[in-house]
Amino acid sequence: MRSPRLAALELRRFGRGRLPRAALAALLLLPLLYGALYLWSFWDPYGRLDRIPVALVNDDKGATAAGRKLTAGDDITEGLHESDTFEWHEVSAAEAREGVENGTYYLSLTMPSDFSERIASSSGDSPETGALQVRTNDANNYIVGQISRTVFSEVRSAASTRASRSFLDRIFISFSDIHGETVKAAEGADELEGGIGRAKKGAKDLADGLKDAEKGSGRLARGLKKLDTGAGDLEDGSRQVAEGTQALADKVHGAADRVRPFLRENGATIADTAALVADSAGTVREHLDAFVRTVPLAAAGTREAADTLDGVYARRCEAGQGAGPQDGTRPAVPDAACGDLKKARDAAADAARLTGDVDTVVRDYGGDVKSLDEDLATLQRQARALAKAAPHLSEDLDTAVAKVDALNKGAGRVAEGAKTLHTGLGTARTGADDLDTGIGTLRTGADDLDGGIHRLVDGSEELAGGLHDGADRIPDYDEKDRDLRTEVMSDPVRLASRDLHKAPNYGTGFAPYFIPLSLWVGAMVAYMVIPPLNRRALATGAPAWRIATAGWLPVAALGVLQTAALMSVLHWAVGLRMVHAAGTVAFLFLVTACFAAVVQWLNARFGAAGRILVLALLMLQLTSAGGTYPVQTSPGFFNAIHPFLPMSYVVEALRRLITGGGLDPVRQACVVLAAFTAGALALTALSARRKQVWTLDRLHPELTL
Repeated sequence: MRSPRLAALELRRFGRGRLPRAALAALLLLPLLYGALYLWSFWDPYGRLDRIPVALVNDDKGATAAGRKLTAGDDITEGLHESDTFEWHEVSAAEAREGVENGTYYLSLTMPSDFSERIASSSGDSPETGALQVRTNDANNYIVGQISRTVFSEVRSAASTRASRSFLDRIFISFSDIHGETVKAAEGADELEGGIGRAKKGAKDLADGLKDAEKGSGRLARGLKKLDTGAGDLEDGSRQVAEGTQALADKVHGAADRVRPFLRENGATIADTAALVADSAGTVREHLDAFVRTVPLAAAGTREAADTLDGVYARRCEAGQGAGPQDGTRPAVPDAACGDLKKARDAAADAARLTGDVDTVVRDYGGDVKSLDEDLATLQRQARALAKAAPHLSEDLDTAVAKVDALNKGAGRVAEGAKTLHTGLGTARTGADDLDTGIGTLRTGADDLDGGIHRLVDGSEELAGGLHDGADRIPDYDEKDRDLRTEVMSDPVRLASRDLHKAPNYGTGFAPYFIPLSLWVGAMVAYMVIPPLNRRALATGAPAWRIATAGWLPVAALGVLQTAALMSVLHWAVGLRMVHAAGTVAFLFLVTACFAAVVQWLNARFGAAGRILVLALLMLQLTSAGGTYPVQTSPGFFNAIHPFLPMSYVVEALRRLITGGGLDPVRQACVVLAAFTAGALALTALSARRKQVWTLDRLHPELTL
C-alpha cells in the first residue's frame, strides 16, 4: 500500500467517533490558540501605555530668568498630560511614595521645588543641573520600570532641550549685542584712527613748531639778554638824564628868577633893539655893496676911536688914583666926568668889537655878497620876530620853565620806568632761559610724541582692522536664525532613524518568533495523537521509507491546515500585515513539513523519551533563535548552537517575508529546512527498519506516555 493511502487511512480514524473528531479539531486549533492568542495579547502594548497609572508630583515653584518667568514644572506637566504616555495622576509627594510602594501607581515622576531655579541658574554665576526624580518599584512590574526609563529619558531630553534653547537664545542675543557693540567699537576705532591721523599731523606740526619755538626762544633769550644789558644802560642813562634835567631845571629856575625881572622891565627896549637890528639889517642889505667896502674902514676907525678914548680915560681918570702931590702927577678929573668918560670908552670899545666882528663876518664871507645877503635876511626876520615876541618874553619864559619842569618830571618817570624795565627784563631774561630750556624739553617730548603717535597710528589701524574682522566673525542673528540655531544646538545630535522595513507594532515584530513556536507545538501535539510510524505498515513489512512517509504525511497535512487557520486569523482578525503574504504562507508550509519530520524522527527513534526530547529541542530553539533579543546578547552556548537549529533560519526568513527586505535569508532557510526534512525522514526510515524487528523492549517498554 502506498504512503499517501496509508496517511489517508491514518487520518480517516479521526472521523469514526465524536471524541476523535474533537481531537482532530483540537489539533487544528491548538497552534491557532497558542500563536494567535499569544500575539494578540502582545500585539501593541506600547500603544496602551496611557492605561498605566503613574503618579506625577509637581512641587516646582518657578523662577525668573532674564526678566521672564520660568515655570519648567508646569510646562512639563502640561506636556505630559497632552501626551499619550501613561495615565498621569497629580498627587502629593507623600501620596506618590505610598502609591508606588503599595502598587497603586507603577512609578512616580517628581519635579522638585527648585527645578526651574536650577534650570534658570544656567545663565547665572553658579549654574546647577535640574533633576527630575523618578521612583520605580520592580516588585510591581519590571517591564514598566524599563519602559519608564526610556520614556523619562525622552522627557528629560525634552526638558533639557527647552532649557538649552532658552539659554542658547540668550547667548545668541548676546552675540547680536556683542556684534552691534563691536561694530560700534570698529566705527569708533575708525574715528580714532582718523583722529590719531590728525593728531599725528598735529604732533608733527607741534614738533616742527617747537623746533622753531626752540630757535625763537633761543633768540628771545639772547635778545632779552641784550635788552637786559641795554635796559641796564638805559636805567643808568635815564638816571643821568633825570639828574641832568633836574640840574637843568634848577639852573633854568635860577636863570629864570634872574632874567624874569629884566624881561618884564626891558621887554619894550628889547623889542626896540630887535626892531633896530631888523631895520639895520634891512638897511645893510640895501647898501650891502657899500657896507662891504666900508666895514673894514669902520672897523679900523672904531678901533682907533676906542683906543683914543681908552687912553683919555686912563690919563684923566686912572693915572692919579692913589698918588699924592709929591709924585709930580696931575690930579684926576672929578668923578662925574670920569663916569661919563667910562661909558663913552666902553661904548667905543663895544662899537670897535662890533665893527670888528662885522668885519670878521664880512671877511669870512670872502666876498660872497649873496650868502651875506641871505644871512642878513634871516637876521632881519629873526629880529622882527624877536621884536614881535619881546613884549611876551616873560610869559614865554614861564612857559619854557614849565616845560623844563615837565621834562624833568618825565625824565624822572623815564628813569623809574627804565629801572622797572631793567628789573622786568632781568626776570624776563631768567624766564626766557627757563622757556628755552622748557621748549627744548618739550621739543624732545614732541619728538617722542611724534614717534609714539606713529606707532599709535599703526596700532589704531590694526585695532580698527581687528575690530572689523572681529565684527565680521561675531554672528548677528535675527529671531528666525536664533530659533533655528538654538533648536540645532540645544539638540545637536538627533537620531535620524529611518526604518527600511518598519514593523508597525510590537506583535508584528514578534510574529516571526511565535508563529514557528506555535507550529512546532502543533506538530508536537499531533504526534501525541498520531503514531510516528504506521503500525499496519510495520506489520505488513512495507519498505522503511514508505513507512516513514506514511507517518509524516498526516501530520504535514494537519500542519498545512494549522498554518492556513493560524495565518487567516492573524491576518484578518488580529491585523498582521505581510509584505509577501503568499510567500509567507508557502514558506510556513515548508516549515510545518520540516517540524513534522523532525518531531516524527524524535518520537520514532526514542519513543516516549522522544516526546521529552521534542520539548527540550523546542526550548533550545526558542533560546537560541534570536526571536526577542539578538542572539549575540545571549551566552556563548546559545551562540554556538544557533546555526545548527532550524528555528534560527525560520525566524530570520519570516522577518524578511513579513516586514520586507532581501530574500536571501528566505532562500537559505528553504535549503536548510529541506535538508532538515530530508535528513529527518531518512533517519525516521532507518528507525522504521529497526522497528520492524520486535524485541522485548518494544513489547515491554520501560516508559510509556
